[in-house]
Amino acid sequence: MRPERIPQLAPRERILDAAEELFFTEGIHRVTVDAIAAKAKSTKMTVYRHFDSKDALVLEWLRLLVEQYSEIFETLAAQRAGDPKAQLLGFAEFIAQDLSTSSYRGCPFTNSLAEIPERAHPARALIEAHKKRQFLRLVALCVEAGLAEPNQVAMELTYLMEGAQVVAQNNSVEGVGENLVAMVRKKIAGESRDPAA
Repeated sequence: MRPERIPQLAPRERILDAAEELFFTEGIHRVTVDAIAAKAKSTKMTVYRHFDSKDALVLEWLRLLVEQYSEIFETLAAQRAGDPKAQLLGFAEFIAQDLSTSSYRGCPFTNSLAEIPERAHPARALIEAHKKRQFLRLVALCVEAGLAEPNQVAMELTYLMEGAQVVAQNNSVEGVGENLVAMVRKKIAGESRDPAA
């Protein structure tokens, strides 16, 4: 969060902005409501006025994050209309964008799942539903692109993108983002359905 943004936002947005940065950089469990309030230049009482609990704040942060990912698909559909392969590549480019930065901390959804072991936790259910929807969108794009075995291709693309996020997080390979985009480009280029089949 940029310091100059703080006074420009309403209290609820300041709290969400601060929580987003802290959850991204430090994880859910390590971040206290006091830390969020301090980062937001607010008070603990104000945080609880807007959010019943820290869990409610986590849930809202994840809900907004899910919306951002959905908006990426919608933007790609508008910008690359009629070109599902370009949309698939665009989503891989979106994933790849931050992978090579020194501040990259891993997929926020995967990191959050690691911190929320309770199967019935609403935040976990939200993430799992999001990941399923994302996979189905990839399948639909693979079908639209005329790729052979669209389910299989979407699964492989998912493995590539999710795996790239883990590799970037553990910093074991250089150029992860560029490699991811190149691999996705090669995968979708070589998977066209045989018209004679």
